[in-house]
Amino acid sequence: MEAIVAERGQITLPKAVRDALGLTKGTTLKVELDGGRIILRKDVSEALRKVRGKFKLVDGLATTDEALRATRGRAPEEPVE
Repeated sequence: MEAIVAERGQITLPKAVRDALGLTKGTTLKVELDGGRIILRKDVSEALRKVRGKFKLVDGLATTDEALRATRGRAPEEPVE
């Protein structure tokens, strides 16, 4: 796939790419340089902000680490046995 840089530095992402990533008008992309490559990443921070605080932990569990210990047997920072 190709994208051509327009006079003002804009590019149009191919429709297949937009559809695959769920990119719509107003979607924010993070732009990174890696040597001679340009990396575009979909910014998911807004989506995370919208759902933050909407889910409650099971009764008796005060923290996410406690919930992970109950389901996985350990919290993320604890070593795998």
